[in-house]
Amino acid sequence: MKKLKINGKFFNVNLSDDTPLLWVIRDHIGLTGTKFGCGKGICGSCTILLDGNPVRSCITPLKLAINKEIITIEGIPEDHPLKRAWIELQVPQCGYCQSGQIVEAYALLKNNLNASDNEIVSIMSSHLCRCGTYNRIKKAIKRAQSLLKKEG
Repeated sequence: MKKLKINGKFFNVNLSDDTPLLWVIRDHIGLTGTKFGCGKGICGSCTILLDGNPVRSCITPLKLAINKEIITIEGIPEDHPLKRAWIELQVPQCGYCQSGQIVEAYALLKNNLNASDNEIVSIMSSHLCRCGTYNRIKKAIKRAQSLLKKEG
């Protein structure tokens, strides 16, 4: 039995060490906000935080998550300025990549609340959005920066 801490709660799973974390989170824990995209760690749809660092859960084996803190899209509060900015600026179109995008942006803002436009573009360029909402994503991150600075 392996113990995982996801979004502040503990879960026990009895799975192979090599099981992709994405399937543990979605199929065994039931948190379906994290999406399967390419299955090769390229698109970023499955991004989660592992000890505060963004990782692609489709290529991260379960054994690397034991005794670490996992945060999924469900672990980011609904009233977080980033989620509010995402809604205010109507970022999503199809929405498929959005949970991975938000998790990556959440990590970015936690590490660098003063990220420049170039830094935002550089970090977020590792995510693919088939709808092309990149400009709105950047604007939402900038809006969240402003809200976080204002709200403390």
